[in-house]
Amino acid sequence: MPEESRLRCLNRDAIKYIAMATMLLNHFAHVFLEPGTTLCAVFTAAGFFTAPVMTYFLVEGYGYTRSKKKYFQRLLLFAILSEIPYYYALGFGNLNMLFTLSICFLIICVHKNVENPALRTGAKVLLVFASLFCDWALLAPVYTLFFLWAEGDRKKTAIAYGFATGIFAALLLAESVMEGLTGLSLAAHLLYASGVAAAGVCIVCFYNGKRMERGRTFSKWFFYCFYPAHLLVLGILAEVLL
Repeated sequence: MPEESRLRCLNRDAIKYIAMATMLLNHFAHVFLEPGTTLCAVFTAAGFFTAPVMTYFLVEGYGYTRSKKKYFQRLLLFAILSEIPYYYALGFGNLNMLFTLSICFLIICVHKNVENPALRTGAKVLLVFASLFCDWALLAPVYTLFFLWAEGDRKKTAIAYGFATGIFAALLLAESVMEGLTGLSLAAHLLYASGVAAAGVCIVCFYNGKRMERGRTFSKWFFYCFYPAHLLVLGILAEVLL
């Protein structure tokens, strides 16, 4: 077996489980860890693996989804169910990531189904800016456009992730400069950007393009339920322990 083939040992569901774990670390850091500590920075950086992975699979999975309407309805339903746990655990005043993914899904629908170029571009721009009220504002929709451009091609996907990492790093650098650039803040922000880069390496080098053979239905509903459930548990633990 070629070396390259052996490297591609992770299926879609396995990578999603990794993404759930890294998201949990990120949210755990926000709730329980002291900002500025090494452990907090590492856990936070790990969480930046999740959004680029889930956005990529949203684009890839669009073609496999039998009912686009039902898929969107599930996303929106769990987004609504997650909003109170999201605020309860993290205290953020914006809309949660599932709302962002719902917007990304609409961007894919527009890209695939609107034939008029001007109308298609205008709708995409409006949807990108609609994400300003959500977690991963602007970034996740822009990543969606990158992955739509890549169309599953491995080399283009690597380029897309390169741009995704570069944009994220540039925004973090700008934030660091506005806060007063220090060696420590620069190191932390570069560490955060490595989470997006790690997502790209995982997809480009280790993803085999398959789903797990067993437990697909369980995994499907686990990924939906995990988001509000883990936020609710973190919120309850914070209420009890802090």
